[in-house]
Amino acid sequence: MNASADRDAAFRAAVAHFLAEHGLPDSDLTWVTTIDASGYSARHEVASALSDRYGDVVPTASVRALLDNGVADHVVLTRSSREALSKAQADGWTCVIVTNGRTVQQEAKILNTGLDQLVQGWVISETVGHKKPEPEIFHAAAAGSSSRLRWSGRGPPAGPSPRHQGHARPAATSSHQGRRSTRRYPTTDQTHRRAAWHRCSARPDFLDETHRGTPRAAG
Repeated sequence: MNASADRDAAFRAAVAHFLAEHGLPDSDLTWVTTIDASGYSARHEVASALSDRYGDVVPTASVRALLDNGVADHVVLTRSSREALSKAQADGWTCVIVTNGRTVQQEAKILNTGLDQLVQGWVISETVGHKKPEPEIFHAAAAGSSSRLRWSGRGPPAGPSPRHQGHARPAATSSHQGRRSTRRYPTTDQTHRRAAWHRCSARPDFLDETHRGTPRAAG
């Protein structure tokens, strides 16, 4: 989701807090972010490196909390992404996030940035079993299935708008203007419900952050 929210900045903020909380040197910020490699390093490798370096002073649970929740706790939706999504919604487009990552972590980011109020749903690589740029994850977003596509709290598209036949009706934009929402994490009783695109009159034509008529995947 780096295209819509600065993941690296969120991770740096999380690491800075982690270091300060445990009385570790500020200079280690560069080392940790280098090990993380903008999220491309395997999680278990980062966890192992942190445990090897800080095992005597930092509990394993704290390392796990940093890697599981650190980014989600500090991520902020970029202004340009919020404006683009709001405009797309106002123009009647159906918006769906396609992103790589672990489902729990990515959904936490979606909830905490308020993205769930700006899109109709999302598809995450762990859930689908395919990563971008593999075509299957985009097929899942476009065709959908009840086990692969998660609807936002606003529910599925209400049907074609008068302005754009075949697209979703305009939806309300987020009330989280310029601020982060209270931290939230998906649970088994989350009110989000899953549904299939084929059950609706509208199909996604807008993936995460794009402009009308020139779709491009982001996340």
